[in-house]
Amino acid sequence: MFNESRTDTMPATEYVQIDPARGSFRVNRKAYADPQTFDAELERVFDRCWLYVGHESELAKPNSYLTRTIARRPLIFSRGADGAYRCFLNICPHRGAQIARERSGTAKSFTCIYHGWSWNNKGEMIHLQGADGFCEKFNSCGEVDLVSVPRIDSYRGLYFISFDPAIMSLSDYLADAKEYIDVIMDQSVADMEVVGGTQEYSIRCNWKGLAENSIDIYHGPGTHPSYIDYLVNASPGVTPDLSTAQGYVRKLSNGHGVAQYYGPWGRPVADWKPPLGEAVREQVEAKAQEVEARLGAERAERVTRQSFNLLIFPNLALLNIHAIAIRSFQPVRPGYMDAFMWMLSPKDDSEEMRSARLNNFLEFLGPGGFATPDDIEALETCQVSYELSSRQELWNEVSKGIPREDNEDWMDEGHMRGFWAQWNRLMSGEAA
Repeated sequence: MFNESRTDTMPATEYVQIDPARGSFRVNRKAYADPQTFDAELERVFDRCWLYVGHESELAKPNSYLTRTIARRPLIFSRGADGAYRCFLNICPHRGAQIARERSGTAKSFTCIYHGWSWNNKGEMIHLQGADGFCEKFNSCGEVDLVSVPRIDSYRGLYFISFDPAIMSLSDYLADAKEYIDVIMDQSVADMEVVGGTQEYSIRCNWKGLAENSIDIYHGPGTHPSYIDYLVNASPGVTPDLSTAQGYVRKLSNGHGVAQYYGPWGRPVADWKPPLGEAVREQVEAKAQEVEARLGAERAERVTRQSFNLLIFPNLALLNIHAIAIRSFQPVRPGYMDAFMWMLSPKDDSEEMRSARLNNFLEFLGPGGFATPDDIEALETCQVSYELSSRQELWNEVSKGIPREDNEDWMDEGHMRGFWAQWNRLMSGEAA
């Protein structure tokens, strides 16, 4: 039932234009604004990929659940009495009412408020109100059980779903992106957990704008000059020369991409700089020693000191920067998205370290932080020009770094070209 509405044809728009002679990779701005394109990508992209639904710690106990909307589908993400993680459409099979109406909760069963039908948290019907009016064999094949999402799987505590029953395994889909997820999860011997609640906001821009922005280091000095000034003043002699490459960008498999670099900020795990405060300096330096003893010097360097922005195609960003942020962004309309962020932290963090992480998270990525308001403003101004594409052929240049292909520095755009190449393959029907 999830794939029956797919279309076999696409609008005749050329979305990606590559000119090797000119060293140009261009994206048609209709990709961000055209309603027909938006409808098609819900089927050709979001129905054919693994999509992030939540972290295991958000369902820490059996019988807990969350309601989320993924690719415009209302879902119940639950952990059953048996401890298994499941995901169902949050739609009553009878007359279509919403079943779970709270954002989160604990429930051994779900009951529809409309006609009183009930299901256990495995999705099996357990009560049919007014059963005497239905055929004796009604639901004999489970046709009015809750509709399960075809695929659900996890990697290192991150849960993904897919609406495509024939999709490749999650492990194969994540491919070389797993290397970077492992770096995050290796910060501690303890499991990771989502800390606090959900940061929610909306942006009047196409979702692909935030996909690009989440891994775009090039925009940093121009868009966030107040933050650069703050770092220079707070850490004299520490902030590096940002005109010198501090890392690289890398195009990964299946449209994923990463920018890895030495950030000018302090990291609670485990790179102390003055803005973190003297109160945690000893703990941060002790953590760095522990990680090196456990993982060896080379890997510990990546875990403790190197930052990265990782995009999991199509709409998940893992930001291993000032703190660990999980960012998911959901398409609503061609020029509108809902965005969600959570902070991830080791369960064994001390109160002081946890506070340092939260401060770092909110200072940069919070709703009043140095970055998020700037990024929203920039993206929304971009969308204004994207809307003009219906009247004039306009293109975005995603060409920085082409002369250094496969050896690009931290402010190049090769990882974005990987995203767009995969998007274009899916939209044109070239990808399986």
